[in-house]
Amino acid sequence: MNDDYLWDRSGEPDPEIQQLEEILGTLRYEPKPLKMAPRRNYLALLAIAATVLIAFVAGGLWLQLSGKDASISPVAFVTPVAPIPGPPLSVAEKLPKKRKPVFVKQDRQNEQEALAAKQQLMLALRLASEKLNSAYRRTQTPAQIKNQHRAG
Repeated sequence: MNDDYLWDRSGEPDPEIQQLEEILGTLRYEPKPLKMAPRRNYLALLAIAATVLIAFVAGGLWLQLSGKDASISPVAFVTPVAPIPGPPLSVAEKLPKKRKPVFVKQDRQNEQEALAAKQQLMLALRLASEKLNSAYRRTQTPAQIKNQHRAG
């Protein structure tokens, strides 16, 4: 067998090699010219445009809703309510007459103390709420550096 035939086909061919070449010749690569059909890909452009539009609409809705939810309504300043003139109703007035009204004075005093404590608590809650609102407003505005000179 001559190896020159396998490399450059210059030597004497072997019959087995020729038979293999004939069998495998049907699977040989045959170059074909590249056919490029003109494609119009409007669907991809339409999908991109729809995505951008949806993103803008979602962003606008988010900004609109987040602006409403983040705002805290200011607390109304209400002066403490003065006690109602006249004797307040007490538990002792509803008791039967057989019992001596020894504790009536003490019950009225307890009710007045309770009303004063309630008014103090409401005032403290209003003050705390106003402080929280002002702290929230300070965090929402951009920080301003005072007494800062421009450079340059």
